[in-house]
Amino acid sequence: MNVVCIGAGYVGSVTAAAFAALGHTVTIVDIDPGKIEAIRRGESPIYEPGLREIIRETSGRTLFAEEDYTRVPEADAVFICVGTPSGPDQTADLTYVKEAAVRIGKFLNPGRYTVVVNKSTVPVGTSDLVAALLEESSGLRRGREFEVVSNPEFLREGYAVEDVFHPDRIVIGSPSDRAEEVMRTLYAPLLSGNLEGVPGLPASVAASRKAPVWLRTDPASSELIKYASNAFLAVKISYINEIARLCDALGANVKEVAAGMGLDERIGGRFLQASSGWSGSCFPKDTAELLATSRKYGYESKVVAAAVEANEEMHLYCVRKVQARLKAMQGKRIGVLGLTFKANTDDARQTQASVIIRHLAGMGCRVQAHDPQGMEMFRLLNPDLPVRYCGDPLEAAAETDAVILLTDWACYLEMDWAKAAKEMRSEPYILDTRNVLSGDRMRQWGWIYEGVGMA
Repeated sequence: MNVVCIGAGYVGSVTAAAFAALGHTVTIVDIDPGKIEAIRRGESPIYEPGLREIIRETSGRTLFAEEDYTRVPEADAVFICVGTPSGPDQTADLTYVKEAAVRIGKFLNPGRYTVVVNKSTVPVGTSDLVAALLEESSGLRRGREFEVVSNPEFLREGYAVEDVFHPDRIVIGSPSDRAEEVMRTLYAPLLSGNLEGVPGLPASVAASRKAPVWLRTDPASSELIKYASNAFLAVKISYINEIARLCDALGANVKEVAAGMGLDERIGGRFLQASSGWSGSCFPKDTAELLATSRKYGYESKVVAAAVEANEEMHLYCVRKVQARLKAMQGKRIGVLGLTFKANTDDARQTQASVIIRHLAGMGCRVQAHDPQGMEMFRLLNPDLPVRYCGDPLEAAAETDAVILLTDWACYLEMDWAKAAKEMRSEPYILDTRNVLSGDRMRQWGWIYEGVGMA
């Protein structure tokens, strides 16, 4: 099939590369010439493990990149994969979605049935909005020359290649059988579960697995599924973090508590890892949109509101743990390891690091930080934060009064902690907010080790 993906960001790049690897002819459209040139050179415009190899294998063969919409008339499906940031009222800003819809409409081919797909995370009702804009700009009719379908993404940053080829479910919000059939044809290789011979895939991803569930719904339900899913996961993380704080107070071990909880099939063990709180480009934005929408329609989600409040408290709780150790914070030097919201991504949008560093700076601390992939984006997004960015983790820890590990990058698990302890200017203290280091070994190397919920 012929596919066009509008947007070469995180969702667009992964989606386009996957369809190209599956044998479809795919064109990525983006206004950033740097991203377009990167794809044409066979390079990934974002950092995502495994994505570069797929783009290298498909670029110029089944994957193409353009700055204009001239491939739209040939497309069987056009995916809208643009950003939907939170607006001033915390609802999703659909500016980029609207612009994309208007431009797509100007290029729709009246002689070719085209399915326009909302892949971006968008509020309920966006399918109807996009359809109206397409009708206005094209002069064509929804249900006749084109249709609008909701197909939310469920990609975990750092594991997107695995998730795009082995999804748990494929959700299609389609108002017609004809549009659903186009989507089913597009996804047919994934529905078989057999990915043998797909170019660029590592053997672990190419191996056959259980086929995903195909779920067709109405567009409104499909749009809400994405928000409801992310909000539920945010609630789950906030809950285990509250249990972690209780463990600190009672002398229990949150890792053992979570393990015991996770053995219950009704609960499951995923998203029960204590941390400094959830953050990133999805959970904060999606919970804010769900809350704003629920309030707008008079049905506030009190559970989600409580999860957001608990999450904000968890960020501050980690700051207070450091302050309890160091006492007066004025003039203290703090090393921060990890600026992205999780490992294996360069995404530094709305991270726990930005909140925690801001509080530390407000208390008079000097912060020096390291991240193997996210420093450039973090610096651009937080130009006001007084941070000294370091070239390696040992430099970030050197001559500090405390170290806070916020992201569990492999390089932090493997660093020379014995050497780092000797280069501290005070008694070596570390707050491991991910509970990933061995407390016993850290103490052997001279550290005062503290985790979260690990009293």
